[in-house]
Order: sequence, then structure tokens, then C-alpha cells
Amino acid sequence: MPRPARQPKRTPDGAAAGAASAPRIIGGDLRGRRLPHVPGAGTRPMKDRVRESLFDLLGTSVRGTVALDLFAGTGALGFEALSRGAGRAVFAERHFPTAEAIRRTSRELGVGDRCDVRPGDVLLWSRRLPDLPTDAPWLVFVSPPWAMFEPANARHAELLAVVETMRRAAPEGSTIVVEADTGFDAARLPEAAAWESRPIPPAHLHFLRVDRMPT
Repeated sequence: MPRPARQPKRTPDGAAAGAASAPRIIGGDLRGRRLPHVPGAGTRPMKDRVRESLFDLLGTSVRGTVALDLFAGTGALGFEALSRGAGRAVFAERHFPTAEAIRRTSRELGVGDRCDVRPGDVLLWSRRLPDLPTDAPWLVFVSPPWAMFEPANARHAELLAVVETMRRAAPEGSTIVVEADTGFDAARLPEAAAWESRPIPPAHLHFLRVDRMPT
């Protein structure tokens, strides 16, 4: 009698450990290009179908923005934004080999001159925000490990503080996008009533448009 197939381990995000394929750029000038996935980096690339829905919802508002990919991982969100017309992208990534992989990828894609990779812990930005371009609206992507959305997580408060910091610092006309799991209570977001939420299983996307001057 044949042995049953061994099931892959599951991560807290519900993805099969080690089974994720390298993400690809879905639309725009760089459509179809694959992005390297660094083994052992602990990254959770946004699923292609969720990323496609996200950028369909953003539409032409991507053009001319500064994309801030705060938990960059493979850099899929920032590179997708560049492919669709963002002027520049800033990638924040705490895993240094992954940050270096983003730099290599930017050169391979021919967009190295439009990319700024910031190695280090982005959660510290709520204490001291680094210099960021303010001459164009921001398109801020907040797509961290989903465990951070659990109130009991040691870094949950820091995550929400970073979202609030970006809300206050963003130039008028900016958009902030938070990708969380379906169990996250969006009422915990700063200025919760101003957010628009869209369920795109297995994720929930939360959008905030900064239509006023920062406070």
C-alpha cells in the first residue's frame, strides 16, 4: 500500500514552508520578470493574486509616486509599483542578505537608479523617521509578518506606531496600504474610520488616502 504524500509544514500565515515560488511582476513595463527569493530569510511574499487585486484597485494613482515598501522581503511590491509608473522606490528590509538581493535585483531589472534600499528594522522608524523624499506623494506598503497583527505579539504596538508615523509624515495625496490577515481588527488602525477595507482572501487590504496636510 503506498505511503501518503508527506504534507509540507505550515507557517503561521497558512503558507507551505519552503513551497513558495519566486514572485513575478504582474503588470507594467517589467511584466513577467521573476524576483529572487532568498532561502531562510523568513519572508512572506504577498500572493500574486492579492498583489494583482491591490494594483487593480490602485490603478493609475501609482504613477509618479514614491513607493515605500516597508517590509520589503523580495521587493515585489516596490518593483511592481516601479513597473507601473512609480517614480522611485524605497525598500526597508531588516534581513541584510535579502536587502542585498533587492539591490542586485534592481540592477538586473535596470531600475537601480530609481531604488533606495534601507537595511535595518523599519519598526524603529516610529522613534526616528529617516530622511525620505517628500517632493511627490507616497505609496506606502505595510505588509509585515501576520503574527505582528496579533495584540499579544511583542511588536504589535510598534507596528501600529509605524503606521501612525507614516500617516503623519506622508505628503498630501499619499496612500497607505496595510495588508493583514482576515483576523485583524481594523479598528486598531490609527484614524480607523478613515480607512477603506477590501477582503481578498487570504488577506484583508486596508487603504488610507492622505487628503490633508500631515499633522
